[in-house]
Amino acid sequence: MPAEGEWRLWYPSYRWHPGADFTFGTFRTGCYLTAPYEINLGSREAGDMVLPRGDGILFGRDYRSASTITFELAVDGVGASSTQHGRHASGLGRLSAFARAWDAESLRARYGHSAVLSTTQGGRRRRFYGRPRKWAAAGSRLTRQGLTPVVAEFQCVDDTAYDDVEQIERVPLIWASAVKPGGFGPGLSSPIGAGFPKPPPIGPVNPVDPPGVVYNAGNKATWPIITIHGPILNPSVVLKGWWTATFDISLARGQKLVIETRPWIATVTRGSASVAGLMRRGSPRLDEMVLPPGRQTFELKYTGVPNIYAYMTIQWRDAFAHI
Repeated sequence: MPAEGEWRLWYPSYRWHPGADFTFGTFRTGCYLTAPYEINLGSREAGDMVLPRGDGILFGRDYRSASTITFELAVDGVGASSTQHGRHASGLGRLSAFARAWDAESLRARYGHSAVLSTTQGGRRRRFYGRPRKWAAAGSRLTRQGLTPVVAEFQCVDDTAYDDVEQIERVPLIWASAVKPGGFGPGLSSPIGAGFPKPPPIGPVNPVDPPGVVYNAGNKATWPIITIHGPILNPSVVLKGWWTATFDISLARGQKLVIETRPWIATVTRGSASVAGLMRRGSPRLDEMVLPPGRQTFELKYTGVPNIYAYMTIQWRDAFAHI
């Protein structure tokens, strides 16, 4: 995680193209900001329509393009050597490392893949998804002394800042959370009952909240990653009060159904195979399966005989309109 005021660009390698883990923004990194960073919201595409045979307009559905983040920096190798030749070489080496990280060959070779740009500002740890784009080094007489100004631009995938810490909640089958002490869940009989041990929770647990309660502490809706673990038949994911998504699928023990709702990924997979076509009619689109701000409750429902081993995990990052 970058220190206060720093930025970290990270993405994985692909084939022969190397990945990157490049930190910048402060004097400590040798590549520091010379002006405040700028986050520019994308332009708005208005869906306005002219009223037929009347004055004025009718407002329609507006869309916003993605944000861009612009940095003005100085790549500094001045303190690396006591000679001009050494300072020049150090500055050029740092420029080359910066340019390679910003070139992002391993991302450019693949459709849809994103880098992560994370930062800490005012103690708030945030990340953006996107790709590094423009990069320009302005050579001058200072370059031979080890100092070169650089302008770099990061193209975000949307207009949202996400918390750098991912939250995760384990959700049991709906019958498991309704089991009464010393008895059985509603409509169930032996051998399924309260005598089965409850699987250990994943991640931090608020003792006040029952399983399935999640909290998006941001001020924007966010995109959950939902993983259903078998065995289960025709599972339904319910976000109470908002939406229900049902899948015509049978999962054996050890199999997983992964619902990735982030629009720049947007997949439904079992193993390595896409099973998006098995979403039942009436289920929301993936871009509608959002997690609104505040306290929400997820439930996992099923068809047929319940199984103690079936459960679901919800992963999310709190979402914000700005850092």
